[in-house]
Amino acid sequence: MLKYFKQLSLNRGGWLLLLISTIALESTALYFQHGMGLAPCVMCIYERVALLGITFSALIGLLYPRSLILRVLALLVGLGSAVKGLLLAIKHVDYQLHPAPWNQCSYMAEFPQTLPLDRWLPYIFNPTGSCADITWSFLGFSMAQWIIVIFSFYSLLLAVLLISQFKRLEQTRNIFR
Repeated sequence: MLKYFKQLSLNRGGWLLLLISTIALESTALYFQHGMGLAPCVMCIYERVALLGITFSALIGLLYPRSLILRVLALLVGLGSAVKGLLLAIKHVDYQLHPAPWNQCSYMAEFPQTLPLDRWLPYIFNPTGSCADITWSFLGFSMAQWIIVIFSFYSLLLAVLLISQFKRLEQTRNIFR
C-alpha cells in the first residue's frame, strides 16, 4: 500500500487531483455564499484559509514531484493545513452543538496585520454570519460536520503520503545494485 502512495506522490497526476479537489471545494463554498446566500462565519473563513493551505501544497507538489525536498515540503504544508482545518471544524461544531454566551466565535476575522485577507479579498474572506447558526444540512449533518469529514480525509491521506516517503521503491533499489 505504501508503495502505491509513494508512486502516486512521484507523479503530477496525484498532485493535480489534490489541486482540483481543493479548488472544487473552495468553489462550492463560494457558491454557497454568493449563489445560495448563506453567510459565512469566522470559522468558515478560517476553514477556507486552511483549505487554501492544502491548495498551496498541491501547487508545490506539482512543481517537481520527483524532488524529495519539494515533495516533503508540500506534504508537510498540506498535512499542517489539514490538521489545522480539522481542529477548526471540530471547534465550529462545538459552537453549533453547545451555544452559550461563553462559547461563541468572534464576529470579525483576526488575520495578521501583514496578511489582512478580509480587507484584501472581502468577497471571499469577510465573515458575515454566526458560528452557532446551522443554515444548511445534508443527510442530517451540518456543513461544519461535513467539513470535519473532509479535513479528516485530507489529514489521513496526507499523513499516509508522508509516511510513504520512507518506503524504498523496488526500481530504486535495482538502480543502486
